[in-house]
Amino acid sequence: MSRFPSSQSTSAMVEEPTKVVSAGGGDREGEDEQVVNPWEVTAKDGGKIDYDKLIEKFGCQRLDESFVRRVERLTGRPAHVFLRRGVFFAHRDFNEILDVYERGEKFFLYTGRGPSSEALHLGHLDAFKVPLVIQLTDDEKCMWKNLTVEESKRLACENVKDIIACGFDITRTFIFSDFSYVVGIFGFTNEDHIGKISFPPVQAVPSFPSSFPHLFSGKDNLRCLIPCAIDQDPYFRMTRDVAPRIGYQKPALIESSFFPALQGETGKMSASDPNSAIYVTDSSKDIKNKVNRYAFSGGQDSIENHRKYGANLEVDIPVKYLGFFLEDDAELDHIKKEYGAGRMLTGEIKKRLVEVLSELVERHRKARALVTDEVVDAFMAVRPLPLMFS
Repeated sequence: MSRFPSSQSTSAMVEEPTKVVSAGGGDREGEDEQVVNPWEVTAKDGGKIDYDKLIEKFGCQRLDESFVRRVERLTGRPAHVFLRRGVFFAHRDFNEILDVYERGEKFFLYTGRGPSSEALHLGHLDAFKVPLVIQLTDDEKCMWKNLTVEESKRLACENVKDIIACGFDITRTFIFSDFSYVVGIFGFTNEDHIGKISFPPVQAVPSFPSSFPHLFSGKDNLRCLIPCAIDQDPYFRMTRDVAPRIGYQKPALIESSFFPALQGETGKMSASDPNSAIYVTDSSKDIKNKVNRYAFSGGQDSIENHRKYGANLEVDIPVKYLGFFLEDDAELDHIKKEYGAGRMLTGEIKKRLVEVLSELVERHRKARALVTDEVVDAFMAVRPLPLMFS
């Protein structure tokens, strides 16, 4: 696959060391320009995350336009908006997954959600169209967020309802919680200390089809594609290092940037700061208030200056959010052109964003209202999925 930006074959590729590193700066304490790992995302002096440095530091590859064109050619449809607009910006062996698809072979998706709040924010929303396993890392949140086991399980259940409401197909989707499925596999009981679970391996093992004998019996060579945010990369560098040694193929990854907080691109949306994010439980009034009050604007300080100089699209959060959620490419291009030239004002852009987000959240609210506890149990039941590849 020399026409794609992967300089070495998978078997020859040497992964970045699996220790968790502070990406972006020097190795000595205090010299790092940014810290990006599964537990912390910060940039020096409150600045922006430098994704080019993350690619260099983590040793992954850039997911460029050639991948998007190939996805569209293979599927015969426009690529997902997160691919078209660069939200997924890095990868590991995504070219090999596309090779698998082009040969007519099968693969599965694995992704996860760490339940630390009752509702998902918009940075968690995404869509997948192939067989999928979704891990609820309720054990991790219990350890790192100082939650009780009971509260972690409750939040996981609430998050499952939000996930199902996104439109997943029950015939192709298996959702599991670490406390119920993984703990059961390893034979732990509620009396065992939670530290025995050792979370990094628990996050790694769903990359291997043998972890799901009810789904993939006899398919131990099945490839796995993991869509995740770039801060999860250390877990899967470890996984990819170990996989060949235990007789499995390395999982492939496509890695996304962070959805910026409303206040600006100084990190990512956070469930711990309700004003940094739009939640799927927010009302239209809440959304309007958050966007108008907190969404950082790249517009000028006066209408006169704005008409003269236009908006700075690089820092404008409403435009970035429209890039995530406005499906119409032509409308987005028009907004960028007119707003960047000063012919549209910040108030007009925020008004359009409120409309887009309100429609999305209302659609999700209606879908979630149909997700009963019985539906949750059905998605999380350990069962075969005979139609998952059809």
